[in-house]
Amino acid sequence: MGECKDIRILHVDGDSFFASCEIALNPALEGRPVWVGGGRHGDGIVIAANREAKKYGVQTGMPCYEAKRLCPHGVLCKPHYEEYRQISERIFRILEEYSPVLVPLSIDEGFLDLTGMDAYVWKGSGPLPYVRQIVERIWVEVKIPVSAGIGSSPLLAKLATDVAKPGILEVPPGQEKEFLEDKPVEELCGIGEQRKKALNALGVRTFGDVAKLPSVVLRQRFGIWGQQLWLFANGFWKEPLQLEVSDRTVISSNTTLPYDEPDYEAALMFTLAETVRLVGQLRREGLQAREVGLAIRFNDFTEVAGKFRFKHPQFRNSVINAVVEGIFRDLVGKQVKPIRQIRLALWNLSRLDTQPTLWGGTYEERWGALDQAIEKLAQQLGKQVVTTGTQLAWEQRSLGMKNPKPKCPFVPTRELVVKLWGTSDSTEVEAPWISVLQKVSKHHKAKTL
Repeated sequence: MGECKDIRILHVDGDSFFASCEIALNPALEGRPVWVGGGRHGDGIVIAANREAKKYGVQTGMPCYEAKRLCPHGVLCKPHYEEYRQISERIFRILEEYSPVLVPLSIDEGFLDLTGMDAYVWKGSGPLPYVRQIVERIWVEVKIPVSAGIGSSPLLAKLATDVAKPGILEVPPGQEKEFLEDKPVEELCGIGEQRKKALNALGVRTFGDVAKLPSVVLRQRFGIWGQQLWLFANGFWKEPLQLEVSDRTVISSNTTLPYDEPDYEAALMFTLAETVRLVGQLRREGLQAREVGLAIRFNDFTEVAGKFRFKHPQFRNSVINAVVEGIFRDLVGKQVKPIRQIRLALWNLSRLDTQPTLWGGTYEERWGALDQAIEKLAQQLGKQVVTTGTQLAWEQRSLGMKNPKPKCPFVPTRELVVKLWGTSDSTEVEAPWISVLQKVSKHHKAKTL
């Protein structure tokens, strides 16, 4: 048997991505403290700040007025989410040229599998020059600074990136335990407040503490995850990168209205239009929902919420809209305060069978064909060419809320993958890699000569 190759996973992460995008869009901001504001008017809380702003104490989640007090000469930028998506796609287009497996994690970060590339690309020089080339190319072509980490698993690579920022760091094979020893366990992705408290109860604060415990103790307390944590802390956890595109478990929207809406019928109209949009997205992904929930926040920040569970999963607008309207009327029945925010969610999702049967078409099949036709028309003529009566009524009543901007432009992995490669089939994604590898290898050799 041949010796197993060292797994090398690269994690790439944009530095203060939203703020960096604003500087890339407006080079006059280069070198100045910059932060991006959230909220209905783009001046609520800080959602991103560059390093120059952080030197003055500006932090994510801070009110924008507080940021201005700390840094009077700083620049507040309103978010430009569509431009952020376009910049993100340009970055991923570059990244896909450098690895057989690229797994997008969010709008500004992803993993690349560099395992075995020593024999084909850098040939003994190690991955650092190769990664520097990637980082430099992104800066030259997109004007976005990125940091990178290299390790024997995605989790370790992400930790390496956090330590490296701003810059690049590799955790060499065999040095994983030493690298992790003094680092707090809560820095590991997936360890929230509850798990942190449970680990603290065992006397665990750092990965070094984890490594000293008997593995059986962690296995008994946390199951298989505890065993994996022990292996990780001792430097034994090697995990290859896999592109897994799974169905979503929930589809939701969270909209802060442009102004506090005192007219409950108008707010209901928006809610139903948003429900139609979510249900359409649900069907386009071949899914149906068993449960629906609605939450309403008023202008004094008090909330009311309700939910409903169907006897069978549903995918039709008429059925789901009727339930949402009932929940809405129950929630606002005794209220008089203007509505500030509406949150809608569909969950407990299952696959929707749109295949024809021996006895003819089904509801699912006909709805699937209709959705495909509408999507094709939207691609050819524009998103608003086909709309429902509810959506049209809402658009005519309030042009200001016609297309409310999302607060966070996060795109799920499956959508990033389809957008990049036109398919979520990982075998199809990896198929043309040989020709790409040859191209990248020649490019890298020319750079290093």
